[in-house]
Amino acid sequence: MSKRQLSCSCRQRGFTLIETIVTIALAALLLMVAAPAMTAYKRSSEMTSATNRLLAAVNATRGEAMKRGVTTLLVPSLGGSDWSTGWTVFVDIDGTQALPAGGRGVIASTGALPSYVKVSGNGAASGGAPYLMFNASGYSKTKSGAFGALSFTLSRSDSPDSGASGMTRKIVISSTGRARVCKPASASDPDCSDANVW
Repeated sequence: MSKRQLSCSCRQRGFTLIETIVTIALAALLLMVAAPAMTAYKRSSEMTSATNRLLAAVNATRGEAMKRGVTTLLVPSLGGSDWSTGWTVFVDIDGTQALPAGGRGVIASTGALPSYVKVSGNGAASGGAPYLMFNASGYSKTKSGAFGALSFTLSRSDSPDSGASGMTRKIVISSTGRARVCKPASASDPDCSDANVW
């Protein structure tokens, strides 16, 4: 054997300890910058999801009223006054504008929203026996027969910025029955400016 065969001039491959530490430090720094943004994104997505659930129920109530040619109502679950506990869509079969006994006429029921989502309404959608009612033409009405323009406000209660507009959503229902979702720009923007409607 020659000396050339015994001595290997192979080049070592891999990372040095310094390179590995620098890479880990940079990854940790990027994670620290991205984590708050991901938390805000997750919270906003949860609010959008809860809003879409209620909006779907509002649209289903109106759609069923027009499809069936009868009055339909949306009320909080269990006959309560808290929209956060869920809601029930039903047809006013007997003309009493109340949930029929035995569940007759119930079109859909939804379970409670997450505990950190609070829902409040105004007009007919607030008070001791809140409701949303559509007639056979799809118009939002009150039980007295007047047109009923109203809105729902959904907000988070578990966030330090829960009062911020980014964590609040509104569903605004016109007297013609059209529902729209918006994000109030501020507390002094209760009906939402057109720039924040989607």
